[in-house]
Amino acid sequence: MLRAAASLFFYARFFSRFSAVGLRKRSAQWQPFTADLHGQTWVVTGASGGIGQAIALGANARGAQVIVVARDPQKLAAVQLAAAHPERLACWPVDLSLVAATRKLAAALAARQGGVTVLVNNVGVLRDDYSRTAEGLETSFATNLLNHFVLTEALHAEGALQPAGVVINMSSGGMYGAALDLSTIARNAAAEHDGMAAYAQHKRAQVELTRWWNQQWQGRPTAHAMHPGWVDTDGVRSSLPTFRAALQRQLRHPEDGADTALWLGATRPAVAADGGIWLDRIRDPEHEFGFTRKAKTGVDALVAFLRETAARIP
Repeated sequence: MLRAAASLFFYARFFSRFSAVGLRKRSAQWQPFTADLHGQTWVVTGASGGIGQAIALGANARGAQVIVVARDPQKLAAVQLAAAHPERLACWPVDLSLVAATRKLAAALAARQGGVTVLVNNVGVLRDDYSRTAEGLETSFATNLLNHFVLTEALHAEGALQPAGVVINMSSGGMYGAALDLSTIARNAAAEHDGMAAYAQHKRAQVELTRWWNQQWQGRPTAHAMHPGWVDTDGVRSSLPTFRAALQRQLRHPEDGADTALWLGATRPAVAADGGIWLDRIRDPEHEFGFTRKAKTGVDALVAFLRETAARIP
């Protein structure tokens, strides 16, 4: 009952921004977006459907060479067929829940000539059921957070991220309900698993990592966190059926959710000292409630935990 009441409060608080209503309000101020991305290389993870696919196809249509990374070869083949310029779109089947596979992906990307202009860490899952990967890690943690970190750190260490490029972390408005708490992120037992709480923590952690990377990298490249608003995707259909049924007419399309990622990758705005999270080409604050500022965990402890966890995987 308490969670249901909290969810109702959250949805009411953010409806006017995260729904299609919010998109109509904010997009009224947009300037025409006619970016030419020829000569750029974009890597989009989790791009076999939904928002990731829309980002990949949008970048491809604007001239970029796009590498689409996802697990399912058949879905990847469908993305290839949908591309405006299939000769500029490569599909790489990789299980991004696995550290070893993510390391191999990073090595393969680093071996390519020219480097990565835009990396979109988009892959994500919300799982109410508990499951472990073949490497023994809770699946949503490995997919949503750990391997975003592993991929980005490896590419940066190898010099594969172009200094003038950008890393885009696909967070979620759900992070507004979470203060960073490593004890929740580190849970790896079925009895402790709370899928919604875990997802919110992963998305909060992405925002914290974005600010940390900007401090470490000093703008070479830059990193931005964004969220797409409430988008009608396969993930929402399977994980949040009640939410979808209630708000289906006001959910956004995947192309709407992809717009800010394409805009960030093309325009690469300056990084603000206080961070922020982008929605509809507008930089919003990282916190909406006072309690989320009182994190139980600092970002340095989060980074140390992610490094230690990845190091245990051969």
